[in-house]
Amino acid sequence: MAEKISVIVPVYNSIDCLEKCVASICAQTYKDLEILLIDDGSTDGTDGLCERLAAQDYRIRTYHKKNGGASSARNMGIRLSSGAYLGFVDSDDYIEPDMYELMMDAMQKKQSPIVQISRDEVDENGRRLPDVCIPPAKELFCASQEFIKELLLHKGDCSFCTKLVGRSLFDDHAFPEGVLNEDFALLVELLQEIEGIMILPKQCYHVVCRSKSTTRSRTQESFSRVFLDIVDNADRMQALVDRKYPGLHSYAVRFNLYQRLDYLLHVPLVQMTKNNAFYMRVKAYLRRHLCDTMINPYLTGKNKVYLMLLTIAPKTVRKVHAKKMARKKDKNGS
Repeated sequence: MAEKISVIVPVYNSIDCLEKCVASICAQTYKDLEILLIDDGSTDGTDGLCERLAAQDYRIRTYHKKNGGASSARNMGIRLSSGAYLGFVDSDDYIEPDMYELMMDAMQKKQSPIVQISRDEVDENGRRLPDVCIPPAKELFCASQEFIKELLLHKGDCSFCTKLVGRSLFDDHAFPEGVLNEDFALLVELLQEIEGIMILPKQCYHVVCRSKSTTRSRTQESFSRVFLDIVDNADRMQALVDRKYPGLHSYAVRFNLYQRLDYLLHVPLVQMTKNNAFYMRVKAYLRRHLCDTMINPYLTGKNKVYLMLLTIAPKTVRKVHAKKMARKKDKNGS
């Protein structure tokens, strides 16, 4: 049917939160939905829960696959879906009942190939956290180049979970597999093919920030590869901007510097060695762009101080920072 929305939910070891997520999708006031639960090789009993949930609502279809990551699960869901519009919900999040009705209404009235709803963040107990993306005061259309600028300033929302997307946009595109920060890369591809995105102000998508998230956890010797992927994305953005959007050059430089700052603040000390080619490449970039660090108008004063210190003596700065954070932790724990 032309108006059907296919909601794709990648699922992996979500036994404690999937039921709430799926219930919020089933409760949508927009009824012409199909819900595809793509079990990505769960090992905690989530596969059985998917089957039980499918038995409770005819709109739910469950598929099981070998573990390959969220992108591969989403891509499988796209291939198996039948709707003219696609939505995506992460299995540990939940949505408001009118979310897809609001988005479809805007999609049809404004003839926009992508509609974005606003989001908020809550902790595992439902307590509201500070907004990562500030919602607009009212409905607005954001042109593609302006949206890219907002992404470069870390103000835009790159998540596909807050988007309703016309299926035809995926005819020649897919989520990149084997990487993190995958939404960012795909969205930038699509923005180059459309005029822009319609953004709705109501915060209907609730991101649940869990302490055990794989993108947040790390040990002394390893950390999430998301901090590698964000640097690679920054390099691709710089090349794209210089080729197609030269007016955004300063924003892209700011983005590149900020992503490398994020990497250096998270890479374990044991990996800050000459044998780590990625680390050495990050250091070399910062040294080449020390002048940009000092004059870029889109970096905060605090950003500039950290970047300059990490450019001059990265390991020393990180050791001092680690001691400071340990003292703070001991103080809060006592």
